Amino acid sequence: MNKIFAVANQKGGVGKTTTCVNLAASLVASRQRVLLIDLDPQGNATMGSGIDKSELQLSVYDVLTSEMDPRKAIVATESGYDVLPANGDLSAAEVELLDMDARETRLRGAIDRIGDDYDYVVVDCPPSLNMLTVNALCAANGVLIPMQCEYYALEGLSALINTINQIQQVANPDLKIEGILRTMYDPRNSLTNDVSEQLTEYFGDRLYSTCIPRNVRLAEAPSFGKPALTYDRQSKGAIAYLALAGEMTRRHAANSRPAVAEAS
Repeated sequence: MNKIFAVANQKGGVGKTTTCVNLAASLVASRQRVLLIDLDPQGNATMGSGIDKSELQLSVYDVLTSEMDPRKAIVATESGYDVLPANGDLSAAEVELLDMDARETRLRGAIDRIGDDYDYVVVDCPPSLNMLTVNALCAANGVLIPMQCEYYALEGLSALINTINQIQQVANPDLKIEGILRTMYDPRNSLTNDVSEQLTEYFGDRLYSTCIPRNVRLAEAPSFGKPALTYDRQSKGAIAYLALAGEMTRRHAANSRPAVAEAS
């Protein structure tokens, strides 16, 4: 079974798109087949993967609104992962989906058609709760939540968890929190450490041990249309996302391992 992650946080500026692009590249480096779905009308994950959103003939908009075969819109990247790209057209889909049948499960239907082609599907959600985010949460089997260790981030996290619980009850009972990822992490900051301790206490092993540091190379890479791993493999940001990919794949390998019966 492939892993479908919605990378979501209703608070903007937490490194959500950075996480999607760099996690996709790092999972490929771990020999996984990866599809990145850009579900944000800003198209930042598309551009950050080296795809010019202004030249797209087909995009995730067409897949959602006309139920087109996703393979027609998927673009391969130099970093080894595929992208179902987005541009400003996707803003119209937020409104158009409201009048469509199965509006919450359009993305799920698209992924079902191509799921066997990939080991991991990573969905970059917009920084708001709208029909696009609902589609991502209905399609996913896990939510990866990037967040900064600051006070207001905790408030946003609470709202997102409530949303996840509602989706579980109404549309996707298999949905769970895959993990909490601390981004822009600076251990010299006392507030960072305080919030980190609260996250550890509340989420336990759902909090990734990997932390993503503030890193200049990580911030520069999108302007070159590359993940940090392609832009500067030795940068602290690239190394951190490689560590995250390793932590994720080890978790999944452990969870999928059959239980050993005790000797009688």
